[in-house]
Amino acid sequence: MMSKQKFLTVGHSAHDGETFVTLLRKHGVTAVADVRSTPFSRFTPHFNQRSLEHGLFKRGIKYVFLGNELGARTADLSCYIDGKVQYAMLAATSAFANGIERLSRGANNEQIAIMCSEGEPLDCHRTILVSRTLVESGAMVDHIHGDGNLESHSDAMTRLMGKFDLAEDDLFRTRDERLDEALRRQEDRIAYVDENLRLIEENES
Repeated sequence: MMSKQKFLTVGHSAHDGETFVTLLRKHGVTAVADVRSTPFSRFTPHFNQRSLEHGLFKRGIKYVFLGNELGARTADLSCYIDGKVQYAMLAATSAFANGIERLSRGANNEQIAIMCSEGEPLDCHRTILVSRTLVESGAMVDHIHGDGNLESHSDAMTRLMGKFDLAEDDLFRTRDERLDEALRRQEDRIAYVDENLRLIEENES
């Protein structure tokens, strides 16, 4: 049952390898699920897929790549409008559902950290899309910050609403309605845009 499962998320940011592993070990992570669509980093090559997988293996931490299923830069063109990925459409794909199912199965035996690149959880689809889906399914999610502190997904969502002046009680809207608006606005800010696809769509319209 998903309701008893707990997930962590983490961004590799500009950490060195040892600092990153220390963050994982502090919170009992036994497996990393990489949800980057492109698992490479020009500025931190130790987070390139093969280097990262090898480095984690040496330290007894498992690695799985789920970027094809849960990455924000999907190859499924049906998930784009005006060249921009639409998270609701992406979440409705069979590939995304398969990725969530793989996370769920893995969480039965491992403490999984869902990893992407951004240090700030709110700036990443691992929070705005993947974690949202998990939480809506009944799972618990906490976000690992670069200083090692944990932030619950609920607290992260309150912080997100605050960014858009939506945290205060509203006579006309529930908290869920205000949160939905904050998530839509953040998605609009961070969702991947394929400029070539956007130009093609413009030319076809």
